[in-house]
Amino acid sequence: MSTDQKRLATYLVLTFALSSIFYYLIISAGTLRAAGGRYVLGLMWSPGVAALLTRLLWQRNLRGMGWRWGKTRYQLASYALPLAYAGPVYLLVWLFGWGGLDVAAAQKLVTQLGLGALSPALTVIVFLAVAATLGVVNSCLSALGEEIGWRGFLVPELAKVTTFTRTALFSGVIWSLWHYPVLLLADYRGPGTPVAYSLACFTVMVVGISFAFAWLRLKSGSLWTGMFLHATHNLFIQGVFDPFTRDTGPTEWLIGEFGAGLALTGIVVGIYFWRKRTELPASS
Repeated sequence: MSTDQKRLATYLVLTFALSSIFYYLIISAGTLRAAGGRYVLGLMWSPGVAALLTRLLWQRNLRGMGWRWGKTRYQLASYALPLAYAGPVYLLVWLFGWGGLDVAAAQKLVTQLGLGALSPALTVIVFLAVAATLGVVNSCLSALGEEIGWRGFLVPELAKVTTFTRTALFSGVIWSLWHYPVLLLADYRGPGTPVAYSLACFTVMVVGISFAFAWLRLKSGSLWTGMFLHATHNLFIQGVFDPFTRDTGPTEWLIGEFGAGLALTGIVVGIYFWRKRTELPASS
């Protein structure tokens, strides 16, 4: 086994060892909401802590993880990409009546901000403004833990020993498998669809968008692309689009991370970035 392979093995063992602590706590409670979400935060930081420990064990420093900012255009593209692949799914669901548009969630936030009763349009605008700024900052704090691991360490290490296609594919499969314990044994899945359906849609989506995560990381040289992409994915889908969508029957089968809509757009994203693989630096 080469040194690169040993580093990868060390990282994966540490990741799943640390994660198992929080798997146990979440699964025992039966919900991701246990302990006010602190167990989930611990789980999301497990890949990052494992990456930092692996770097320190093997090279005694934390270089090579993509700490530099890189070109801002890649950060902006990472921020906006989830809107590009999720927005059309929800727009079609609302337009065709497969799910209803509900602004009640937005009104709750506006009320909490002490802004009183606003028109539906202004309510949505205020909600989106808060989500796109303060909400993203909060989401980044949790997403960074995963991204130090997946894109800060795993993707560049895989890129040393294999092709971009395999790097994106393998990192996506590992990333999706890492979610399986809480998907299968807790409540991280679509509430109105079979577990197998949720698992299949989630896996296809994660593997698909992993091509975007890997391409942006290798092209920019920055792990911050992963942080922004991960943060806005979680925020806009889980915190904006899902709460804005009222169930009308087929809704759960189509929306969210466990629906067919994002699985399909995830495939489109994957193909798009796979076709751009020739634009990556030769060292990738």
